[in-house]
Amino acid sequence: QVQLVESGGGLVQAGGSLRLSCAASGRTFSSASMGWFRQAPGKEREFVAAVSWSGGNTYYADSVKGRFTISRDNAKNTVYLQMNSLKPEDTAVYYCAASSRSRSYDLINGAYDYWGQGTQVTVSS
Repeated sequence: QVQLVESGGGLVQAGGSLRLSCAASGRTFSSASMGWFRQAPGKEREFVAAVSWSGGNTYYADSVKGRFTISRDNAKNTVYLQMNSLKPEDTAVYYCAASSRSRSYDLINGAYDYWGQGTQVTVSS
């Protein structure tokens, strides 16, 4: 069992930065792939970024590539999403998720076993 708690969301102006954190409980964190997803009002949940259990492989949605960075600290059971050059279209609830899978296809397409409750990110223009 893995429990995930996101933090770090808030209100920021366009062009600004935020760092989201996702603290995980459970002994399986260090062997799990981790991902970030987001859901804007009236839209479906979409993939943002994912990282392999070792941190050696990362994957990004085209819409955030070059602006967002996913990383993890297995000693702290935490995964991060550094978001720079934020745009109003980045406004959404951001969720972290843990997966026992490692294929990029699975991680990008939402094959996760555990999900957090989400944290709101609002980017004003």
